Amino acid sequence: MTQTTGTPGGIAPTAPPLDAVEASGKAPRRGIRQSKWTPYFFVAAALILLITFTYVPAANLIWYSFTDWDGIDKTKDFVGFDSYAEIFTDPEIFRVFFVSLYYIAASFVQMALALYFATLLSFSTRFRNLFKGILFFPFLINGVAIGLMFLYFFQPGGTLDALLKGVGAGGLTTQWLGNPDAVNVSLAATSVWRYTGLNFVLFLGAIQSIPSQLYEAAELDGANRFQQFRFIIVPGIKRIISLSFILAISGSLAVFEIPFIMTGGANGSATFVIETIQRAFTFRQVGVASAMAVVLLIIVLVITFIQRRIAPDKEVELS
Repeated sequence: MTQTTGTPGGIAPTAPPLDAVEASGKAPRRGIRQSKWTPYFFVAAALILLITFTYVPAANLIWYSFTDWDGIDKTKDFVGFDSYAEIFTDPEIFRVFFVSLYYIAASFVQMALALYFATLLSFSTRFRNLFKGILFFPFLINGVAIGLMFLYFFQPGGTLDALLKGVGAGGLTTQWLGNPDAVNVSLAATSVWRYTGLNFVLFLGAIQSIPSQLYEAAELDGANRFQQFRFIIVPGIKRIISLSFILAISGSLAVFEIPFIMTGGANGSATFVIETIQRAFTFRQVGVASAMAVVLLIIVLVITFIQRRIAPDKEVELS
């Protein structure tokens, strides 16, 4: 026969009743005591990375834009707003703003095509899953591969010229990447082919989130597909359209990959980013290049502000 030890008389200790604990007003002790600073410790790591790799380089970029630094010398002479004045007075730099207009126009075509196909495939359509994959697939391809692919597509005697000759329009053939009047149109069309799938997925997801009861009620009222698109779909995805507009404008001003791979900025196809990189690493004008980057940021912020003022992001009630 065993005997419980640890207390006089061999009686095992018992925990105080719960009523006694509640009456004393003391909560039972927990194994781990949570400090009020614990959430800040988790946020601190992300803030350190954000400040180190985003805000500090951005501050340095602004400082470099007021200097004549060449990227190598240790000395940086302060030149004030001379670099900013050069951006708007040098014809070679100011010309790239007009190149961006081709991509801005192409972005609207891209959004229109994406919205059309997203609306069409949101309804009951045969092989719609196949068409969804076909439309989104170009966005998954690497940009270098797309540039090389369309480089052969637009070359003299290439695929495009063969197609035009096959339909009896051989007179329209030209140096698609060598003619300054056609090169930016060709490059912008390539960007449309690549990025339409991204806008398509955004629009399609937003359209599918609209309650189906609205379409059923509209059909009972005799609304056709265009009326459903105008009064149900467009108001229902207004926020996504606004987001796509901002992304399209900022993306049009920051185009780099496709024109750099296909032409290297030759024949008048240099975009704002290509010109910025050439100024920084080819001509060693880091101060001017930094000023161009700051100007690009300001332009995007101004366009976003104007868009928000013209089309504010309001809650739309469809029901």
